[in-house]
Amino acid sequence: MIINKNQILGGKHSKPILVDTFYQQTNQAKPILIFCHGYKGFKDWGAWDLMGKTFAEAGFFFIKFNFSHNGGTIEQPIDFPDLEAFGNNNYSKELDDLKSVIDWIFEKTDYENELNLNQISLLGHSRAGGIVSIKAEEDRRVTKVITLAGVCDFGSRTATTGDLEQWKKDGVKYVVNGRTKQQMPHYIQFYEDFIQNEERLTIKRAVENLQIPHLIIHGDKDTSISVEEAKTQHRWNPKSELAIIENADHVFNTKHPWKKETLSKELKEVVLSCITFLKN
Repeated sequence: MIINKNQILGGKHSKPILVDTFYQQTNQAKPILIFCHGYKGFKDWGAWDLMGKTFAEAGFFFIKFNFSHNGGTIEQPIDFPDLEAFGNNNYSKELDDLKSVIDWIFEKTDYENELNLNQISLLGHSRAGGIVSIKAEEDRRVTKVITLAGVCDFGSRTATTGDLEQWKKDGVKYVVNGRTKQQMPHYIQFYEDFIQNEERLTIKRAVENLQIPHLIIHGDKDTSISVEEAKTQHRWNPKSELAIIENADHVFNTKHPWKKETLSKELKEVVLSCITFLKN
């Protein structure tokens, strides 16, 4: 298996996008699966490497990356050394970053024998479930989309969390990262960008308009994002497939760091569901 970590891709927003690729070198075109991490996430979190290897073993060209403003740097892609970047992130930048990664695979000539550019699927965890749903609806190059513990609505998470007037007045609000104990800033531009682009950033609109195969996966013990959000999206797109993983939490019973050599039972079930869906 060939694993290339931390390839540097120039994004649209003056900060690099770090990209990992996992594949078996066969000189045969493989279906492409692009994974997007969630809020306060990063590509090297927990069991994501192990998940990438599993998809590559199943015959996929697997790509994961750090959003340009997720708070990581080239030197330190894990965790959040660049809180200024984190505070200046927004949904529009994440959509631009994902477009940059899709564009990149069309330009990456040293992988060209390994890539089937007619089979590009997106996989998004948590907040990125909304990002991949919107991108899949608007980018005709995407052929399938999967959400893992995905949100169904950005608006309620953007405009109504905390005291909006105080946020506008201060220009910034802070969220504590439970694991790193950092005070993570959100500048008011996050709210302003959402309001300016609200129609595009409405997940309901995107999901209702999806014309491609759509798989929704959620754990029934998710305390971060209710399984009801998965059921809501399934109602919006009755042609979608819904897989509810029993006894699974928001990260499918993994954690960071993940020291084990195997996936959790629940994440293994997720990956098998994805492979079945993608190969059908």
